Amino acid sequence: MESTVVPQHIGFIMDGNGRWAKKRGMPRNFGHNQGAAVFKKTINWCRELGVKCATFYAFSTENWKRPEEEVRGIMDLLRRYIKDIRASAKEDIRIIILGDITPFDEDIRNELLDIMQTSEENTGFIVGIALNYGGRAEITAAAKVLAEKCKDGQMSPNEITESSIEQQLYTKEMPPLDLVIRPSGEQRLSNFLIWQAAYAEFVFMDVLWPDFTKKDLEYAINVYAGRSRRFGGL
Repeated sequence: MESTVVPQHIGFIMDGNGRWAKKRGMPRNFGHNQGAAVFKKTINWCRELGVKCATFYAFSTENWKRPEEEVRGIMDLLRRYIKDIRASAKEDIRIIILGDITPFDEDIRNELLDIMQTSEENTGFIVGIALNYGGRAEITAAAKVLAEKCKDGQMSPNEITESSIEQQLYTKEMPPLDLVIRPSGEQRLSNFLIWQAAYAEFVFMDVLWPDFTKKDLEYAINVYAGRSRRFGGL
């Protein structure tokens, strides 16, 4: 693929794990395990195809509403996959966690914070992992920071710009979001990167996330390459 048409930053909504498992008569957490394996493969596929950054929607602020057993299973899966995330960081990959991780158990928080810190200087690729993330919560948190700065006299409300808001977002050190891919047949953002997706292209696919393949990724990138991105102009 020509680098001029390859999106530099792709967001993945990893959807359909539970349905994939149900179709096979297995518990939902079995699907989450399979989905986590595809997450790891997708990072490699993105690097091979010339993508520079990939952000994965792993656990939303709304996912706490799911059955306790499923949430506990996801947390246990996260603990296991932290080892793989740390291994990825050794491959010149920078890890950025998007979301409020304070509700997670202390061991998970400490591991994630350490991985972010130790991979901060890596330049080969960027992986964003959205954990306890919500787009509305992200924008609300940014607004609170700027409101405090105005209150303290560090800036005036008239000095608030799109750029100053973006500097308070989790993605401030990532390339602009070019493409959002959502498998599973659903056609919505579900509170994922809603600020960043203002001019991103969307590709919705019927494949469930555990069945997502490199060919599916190549298809989505080819669809993206055929789009005309005018950003409001002609």
